[in-house]
Amino acid sequence: MLKSFPEQIREMVLNMSSWSDYDRGETLFLQGETAQAIHIVMDGWVKLYRISPNGGEAIVNVFTKGESFGEAVAFRGLAYPVSAEAVTSCEVMRIPSIALLEAMRKEPEIAVSMIASTFAHLHSLVSQLEQLKAQTGPQRVAEFLLELCEQETGQCEVTLPYDKFLIAGRLGMKPESLSRSFARLKSAGVRINRNHAEIDDIERLRTFSEEDPVEAWHKG
Repeated sequence: MLKSFPEQIREMVLNMSSWSDYDRGETLFLQGETAQAIHIVMDGWVKLYRISPNGGEAIVNVFTKGESFGEAVAFRGLAYPVSAEAVTSCEVMRIPSIALLEAMRKEPEIAVSMIASTFAHLHSLVSQLEQLKAQTGPQRVAEFLLELCEQETGQCEVTLPYDKFLIAGRLGMKPESLSRSFARLKSAGVRINRNHAEIDDIERLRTFSEEDPVEAWHKG
């Protein structure tokens, strides 16, 4: 987002911004607070979540280095519809919405970048809904692991970025369902060792994630 800004505008925005370090479990903001800034994760992981009427926690999304959140509500000064919490030690950049509004007044083209960023979040939520409706639990876990891979083919080992309870929430599953899904992925060449996943063949895992759900269930 910032790369697309003219240098002078970028410097103005950065000068009005702040950087904060958070320990695991620290709150960035709470659901219902007035949004006055957008946030960019510089390092670590941050989760967005809502508390349901029965007191349960629903994970909305998890963000990592280079990803932003809060644009849509910040520009309108609305209440945050979610809470944000650091799930690892992290550094977060906070850009006041007034800084970006001023930037857009000086350079209207910047608004296009803001719209693109908001659309990306919407697309991500639509993809999550599609996964919940069209994929089995093991397939959702397989796709999650594929997103962590830094290569497209071959063997790979990835580090699970946060605890399994949070992974389950992120994928719309219960922790026990996640454990069963990890066990099911052994047949697709995946071995879980504490917070690491060893993948024998990325393409094989990708094929598994894209199978027809009915076939995937029968194979299970």
